[in-house]
Amino acid sequence: MRLGVLLALVGGGLDAYTYLGRGGVFANAQTGNVVLLGVAVAGRQWAEALRHIPPIIAFVLGVLVAESLKRPGVAARVRWPARAALVLEILVLFCVGLLPGGTADTAATVLVAFSASLQVAMFRTLVDTAYSTAMTTGNLRTATQSAYLAFVEHDRAAARRARRFSAVIGGFLAGAVAGGVLTHWEGVRAVWALAGLLALGLVLFVHDERAATRDRRAAEAEA
Repeated sequence: MRLGVLLALVGGGLDAYTYLGRGGVFANAQTGNVVLLGVAVAGRQWAEALRHIPPIIAFVLGVLVAESLKRPGVAARVRWPARAALVLEILVLFCVGLLPGGTADTAATVLVAFSASLQVAMFRTLVDTAYSTAMTTGNLRTATQSAYLAFVEHDRAAARRARRFSAVIGGFLAGAVAGGVLTHWEGVRAVWALAGLLALGLVLFVHDERAATRDRRAAEAEA
């Protein structure tokens, strides 16, 4: 749960960062890029349309890399695919902070979109329910449906799910606010703060994995 909220916070922060500090292009929200691409094409603004294509392609490539990491043969060599994806994302975001603003914005946005898609493809479940760290539409639907079931049917499991997803939505919003403020203060280097949060997420992830392994071994010993 902690990791899920933290990743959502980073997701919101990355979109605010690229939109405000890297030329008005989204890193996570490819729906937004597709819509802006369509609007630009409709207005025959070809240069504007082209700006939204590279991050879409980079996002697709990131998903392909994430799926490749999950393949049995690759996973056996990498050993910890999810950890590897987080480490790669942290390194990419650190490099993005080194790129100057202006002429390097397209390259920076492509790298952010690639790293964000790794996160989206690797971390798709919040406790026991599918969710997204990159957008709020599906999360808002799940939170609303769960809250409805909790109110109408007094479903305690639904109430817990509603609280979890509300926290994730709140985390995404907080990330967008923090990303906007940091980008205003620090410019292109604001992405380093998000890389730091991901490093904290990596620590939490490793800790939770080890705790789950200990619990499983304890349960097996009792059986």
